[in-house]
Amino acid sequence: MEVVTKLASERPVVIFSKSSCCMSYTIKTLFCDFGVNPAVHELDEMQRGKEIEQALLRLRCSPSVPAVFIGGEFVGGANEVMSLHLKRSLIPMLKRVGALWV
Repeated sequence: MEVVTKLASERPVVIFSKSSCCMSYTIKTLFCDFGVNPAVHELDEMQRGKEIEQALLRLRCSPSVPAVFIGGEFVGGANEVMSLHLKRSLIPMLKRVGALWV
C-alpha cells in the first residue's frame, strides 16, 4: 500500500493502468484531451505490478484498472471519472490540484 501512496502523490494526476485495457486507454485519452499530463503506471509492464494491483483492489477499485488519483486522493475507476466529468466536477477538480490551468 505504501508504494501506491508514494506513486499517487508524485504528480497532480496519477493513473494506474494496463496497456491492454480499453477503459484505461479511454481515461488516459480523456485526461490528455484536456491537456493534463498524468503520470501513468502500466501495471502489466511494472516489476511490482501484481502487488500494486492487489493494493488497488484493497482500496475498493474494482476492476483494479484504471485507478485514478487526483491530488493524491483516490477518485475511482472509469465510471467514477466519467460521472465526475458528466457532472462538470472533473475540470474544477483538476484546476484545484494544478493539473489544468485554463
